[in-house]
Amino acid sequence: MEKLIFISNDDGFEAAGINQLAEMARDFGDVFIVAPDSGRSGASMSISSHSPVRNTFIKHEEGTDTRGSLTVWSCTGTPNDCTKMAFEKLLPRRPDLVLGGINHGDNCAVNAHYSGTMSIALEGCIKQVPSIAFSSGKTAKDADFSYMKREVRKLIKIALEQGFPLGVCLNVNAPDTEESKGMRICKMGLGEWHEEWQERDHPWGGKYYWIAGYYAPYDKNDEESDTWAYENGYVAVTPLQLDMTAYSFLEQLEKSIQ
Repeated sequence: MEKLIFISNDDGFEAAGINQLAEMARDFGDVFIVAPDSGRSGASMSISSHSPVRNTFIKHEEGTDTRGSLTVWSCTGTPNDCTKMAFEKLLPRRPDLVLGGINHGDNCAVNAHYSGTMSIALEGCIKQVPSIAFSSGKTAKDADFSYMKREVRKLIKIALEQGFPLGVCLNVNAPDTEESKGMRICKMGLGEWHEEWQERDHPWGGKYYWIAGYYAPYDKNDEESDTWAYENGYVAVTPLQLDMTAYSFLEQLEKSIQ
């Protein structure tokens, strides 16, 4: 039986990134897409708990002797809705691999906490399936992500052949360059967004606000971080884990409450 690879994103099922990722993945097995009907950037792990979710079948392409099939559905919900819906209602069998992306824009450092792309990998991880989130510094709607093919293929091969530890997934960020310096294994960088809430006049009266701003790492020279690797031309590969327990603080906290 062919390997089954599930893919979703937060840019919508028509986005260049997800369609190019699907074509790369078809070399490894059947590809099944369930993705939002439009952009859901910044959705994180959110679910549509207060509104109904609808799915629409888009297309199915048969596989060949050398390439897997392709099935595409769109969903009115969030990336996490798409993933949950796929596992429970749409997938023909349990997938061997879960992929998020390719996202139009990076998800380095703590941005992973906000990322809808990352939520797909995290949900797959919760379901104990090897999972990877792919993002790129390229943001154009018609961006060409073929420059990532070598790294994408290598990581898919590792995931399918070796798997990952339970509770661990990968966050992969490729810089906006046609020739990277290769992959670099990194830790998650730390930093924060400096928001600028732009106040505007609403045409129907009153004010509304549009969030803008910029991300700033706490330490720009932290060469172990994904942010440094990404900004210095490397494809940053960061293993992330579901268990958020601060083990280094457990003993101190235990002593404090005694």
